[in-house]
Amino acid sequence: MLPYPEIDPVAFSVGPLSVHWYGIAYLLSFVGAWRYALWRSRKPWSPVAANQVEDLIFYGALGVILGGRFGYVFFYQFGRFLDDPLWVLRVWEGGMSFHGGLLGVIAAMWFFGRRRRIGLLQVGDFVAPLAPIGLFLGRLANFVGQELWGRPTSAWYGMVFPADPQQLPRHPSQLYEAMLEGVLLFLLLLWFGRKPRPAGMLSGLFLAGYGLSRFLVEFVRAPDAHLTELTFGWMTRGQLLSLPMVLVGFVLIDLAWKRSDKGENS
Repeated sequence: MLPYPEIDPVAFSVGPLSVHWYGIAYLLSFVGAWRYALWRSRKPWSPVAANQVEDLIFYGALGVILGGRFGYVFFYQFGRFLDDPLWVLRVWEGGMSFHGGLLGVIAAMWFFGRRRRIGLLQVGDFVAPLAPIGLFLGRLANFVGQELWGRPTSAWYGMVFPADPQQLPRHPSQLYEAMLEGVLLFLLLLWFGRKPRPAGMLSGLFLAGYGLSRFLVEFVRAPDAHLTELTFGWMTRGQLLSLPMVLVGFVLIDLAWKRSDKGENS
């Protein structure tokens, strides 16, 4: 069994204000995405110019925050919302959904593309390699905050999280996701994005890559306490929400390959 490296979820405090690692992870994610987007914007085939990056990151940040919050409410806590509609505004109590954030970012990309006369797939291909930066840092923040831990395990790499009332060795599923959704997916998109690709290729790779990674990790990730009902008796809510991503991702990849055979680039 591996010891859990206890880290205070509060990075530092200034008077009554406490700054959590989770908030720092969000800040670093947006800064990292902005810097990487500037680098990508200098590629001769980039659909987004350097002077447009700040607007794109701003719209994307709004999409992540608003989509993530409303997605969590409607996908995971709709009953609580019906009982207390104002709870949706109490973001300091926690609760963000990746799948909701994804929908918010897609809406933000559509809005940005429409204003700049850039197609949604072209914007999506530009944004796709940026997302794993935030996913990696966000999962590390989940690990530090002792949330979204895994199911019990007897494996040598199991960890006992101090916040776990059962004090059972568990899969450090946050770290699995950080490696799959963050590091591996980033490297895959970095490699594929090193030269021009048909429109939709990188978007499809991101959707399929994240969806498959999340689907697999859900087998060892403990579901939320209030989500005990499984689809078909075995599928978690996270797996159910990830399946459409995988399907849409493979469709986009297939269409992009067909365009590639015709010599079309994004």
